[in-house]
Amino acid sequence: MIDLHSHLLPGVDDGSPSFEVSIPVLQRFAGQGVTQLVCTPHLNASVAAHAPYARHQELLGQLQAAAPAGLELLLGWEIMLDRPGVDLTAPELCLGASQALLVEFARGGLPPGATKELHRISQSGRTVILAHPERYFGCTLPMVREWRALGVVIQTDASVLMGRGAPAALARAMLADGLIDILASDNHGDSRSLGAARQWLTGQGADEQMASLLRENAARVLANQPPVPVPPLKTRFHQRLARFVAR
Repeated sequence: MIDLHSHLLPGVDDGSPSFEVSIPVLQRFAGQGVTQLVCTPHLNASVAAHAPYARHQELLGQLQAAAPAGLELLLGWEIMLDRPGVDLTAPELCLGASQALLVEFARGGLPPGATKELHRISQSGRTVILAHPERYFGCTLPMVREWRALGVVIQTDASVLMGRGAPAALARAMLADGLIDILASDNHGDSRSLGAARQWLTGQGADEQMASLLRENAARVLANQPPVPVPPLKTRFHQRLARFVAR
């Protein structure tokens, strides 16, 4: 598996506070079958020109030295689009050596012009990966369809997909419509993992979707290739509901 979104670079944001917290998580991930993980600390677009890239590279090297064998760590960012029109074309803002940018909006609600801003960035030669749209107040399925039509890659947090409440309902509706390209842990030095998502997908009978959601599409965007379509997946809940309605 490949995890494109995590906050395990220690002591730089609201994620893992220390190497002592990050290393056991990496060991657990490796044991579950994660072979590549991108550390994506928070970064506001408004200060992207001053991103502490060199310092984060140094921390990544130290973390890689302590990581389990077979687990490759890459550096990236989760860029909050707090100001429209910012130049985000610097290579050091991308995930690893790719042309992909992981971006997000504030959880409280989508700003006016959100779609325009995503399109602008994608037109600058970058592959836009939108983190956890299921969390944004006001997000709808038609919006997600429009973003994907513009070439935006949709990344959903695995823990939200498996959870409860409105964000979980939207995430599962996106899955049922084939609108999710990649699942990621968004681990902050806690228990979240792709291993749990793999177990959940297995329980949903989603063998066909699992490979694309947990590895293939992440590998493709890191190699500057477009993701492959993920077939729609109606969860066990949707299947039970359909049977109930059909009675």
